[in-house]
Amino acid sequence: MRIKIGNAPCSWGVEFADDPRNPPWEAVLKECAEAGYGGIELGPVGFMPEDPTILAEALAGNGLQLIGGVVFRPFHDPGSWETVLDAIHRTGKALWAHGAQHMVLIDSISPRRAPTAGRPNEAEQMDGQEWGAFRNRIAEAARIGTEEYGLTVGIHAHAAGFIDFEPELERLLDEVDEKHLKICFDTGHHSYAGFEPVSFMKRHIGRISYMHFKDIDPGVKADVIENRTGFYDACGQGIFCNLGQGDVDFPEVRRILLDNRYEGWCTVEQDCDPTLDVSPIADARTNRDYLESIGFI
Repeated sequence: MRIKIGNAPCSWGVEFADDPRNPPWEAVLKECAEAGYGGIELGPVGFMPEDPTILAEALAGNGLQLIGGVVFRPFHDPGSWETVLDAIHRTGKALWAHGAQHMVLIDSISPRRAPTAGRPNEAEQMDGQEWGAFRNRIAEAARIGTEEYGLTVGIHAHAAGFIDFEPELERLLDEVDEKHLKICFDTGHHSYAGFEPVSFMKRHIGRISYMHFKDIDPGVKADVIENRTGFYDACGQGIFCNLGQGDVDFPEVRRILLDNRYEGWCTVEQDCDPTLDVSPIADARTNRDYLESIGFI
């Protein structure tokens, strides 16, 4: 059994492909490798070259394997479906070209949910008709990823989207065929949402196909929830701290994965604000060192 540890462009502040604040994609690959990782995610499609020859050469030159890619788009908005589909197909083609396995679906931040991130009892809920259409769009995306591109597709709960809180995630899992939709489990977002990551993992480990490792500073979490701070402002305040310094029990996460013979990638994602004076490579090294100290590496 082998668990492999990777990283992702969001740890360098890359959330959207066209953000002028993004660092060069070549620098992200170089620093990820220098920090000791063997794999990296694609990031938002369009951030890295979509020409497979160019990207393959760069990955090989840095000794990196492409792990997967995230489709972080407004599945909640029926008017955006064509652009969501475009991202699904472009991501699928890129992952297939490089032999990557994981397509991760995330409902992006909604203005209707942003004010209640971390507060499940206050959050607006979709009515039955809206939920059904939303669920069907996610199910179709998962079908495309699995049947058309041969990928493993996982749903990822995310603060301020309509798959944020544990009951919503479990409802979706109940209603979408497991042969198409697995779980990309993010430890930090689960904690941010007010739920306990280890308990969820114990119940659903059989459907977890991929892991995102984040940690949450409990003091910052309490403050941003009380003050109704937006997601990106919370990132700027350091809600996602270095691994091992927050409230996620990573030794227990490791035990559950080992006990259930989990194999494959776990990817570190330390979302950060690219406008701040931070050192992504230093954090990447610190996080890898921590995972090594508890036996992940």
